[in-house]
Amino acid sequence: MWRAGPGWRMLSSAILGGGLGERAWVLNAQVPPGYARMDPVAHLEEIAAPRGLTGPGVGLMTAADVAAYTTGTDHGVRAWVTTGIGIPSWAAAPDEKSVGPPRPGTINIVVVVPVPLGDAALVNAVATATEAKVQALFETGYACTGTPSDAICVAARTPGPGEEPELFGGPRSRWGARLARAVHAAVARGAVDDRIRRAAHGISP
Repeated sequence: MWRAGPGWRMLSSAILGGGLGERAWVLNAQVPPGYARMDPVAHLEEIAAPRGLTGPGVGLMTAADVAAYTTGTDHGVRAWVTTGIGIPSWAAAPDEKSVGPPRPGTINIVVVVPVPLGDAALVNAVATATEAKVQALFETGYACTGTPSDAICVAARTPGPGEEPELFGGPRSRWGARLARAVHAAVARGAVDDRIRRAAHGISP
């Protein structure tokens, strides 16, 4: 749970508060592996309200252990990741019959950039974070691009009066490169930890 407060713009794929806009908090909620509720938005609101998380915010879900989150930092960029790779998959997989909504197995990424980013730069930052995630998975021995239910939230400061936002968020831009390194570090640690946890329980991803 991150109480960001005012002054943050976020771009997210989250089911609650997703899209682009001013947001004041982020919640990453742990649910059981066999999660079957069909009203996840209402469920997230039920979890958020007693914690004082009201107004515009972002809510994500995962079956990974949220207490085992990993972090990465680089020149003021901060990333928090919960990593569960129980259902590794390729993004461009062959079409298969749907067997219901994807289980929330999930690699959830929340990354914070301490400067304003323009709309296009925010979109680019999401792509950069995803590329860094895939690089970390590949380097830690996972043959996948993620899981079917991965979610992401990129937060950047709201521009102040007369302040020009950064125009670029790609991996070779100043802030995109920092974001990529922070996300890569967090996902790599999370992937290794997840493999160790699964091995301890005799489970193969």
